[in-house]
Amino acid sequence: MAVHNVAAVDELPEGTFKIVEVEGRSIGVYNVKGEIYAIHNYCPHQGAALCRGPVGGTTLESQVYEFIYGRDQEIVRCPWHGWEFDLKTGKSLFSDKVRTRSYKVQVEDGQIGIVIGQG
Repeated sequence: MAVHNVAAVDELPEGTFKIVEVEGRSIGVYNVKGEIYAIHNYCPHQGAALCRGPVGGTTLESQVYEFIYGRDQEIVRCPWHGWEFDLKTGKSLFSDKVRTRSYKVQVEDGQIGIVIGQG
């Protein structure tokens, strides 16, 4: 298990993200409501740079003809075909079988580190 420091915490204010390269992997690092998350910058549908898509919320379960918006700043939408993924887990919102990889994040001494490997 290796920890790769990718940014200082103050470089990533709440609601922002950056794309980094770690061991040949493109990874999006996000500050979601004060918590740091990291996902693979790859959409499993057709390989788009997932982290280039917009970040926002989504519609929540509701009654017919009722639309409830929620989970603001927790969802990234693929820029090619609109597939939505949870920034916290990498799971798609439409299928339990589809996901992009999420990475463990370590914040220590003001530095954001991505954990790569088994641990």
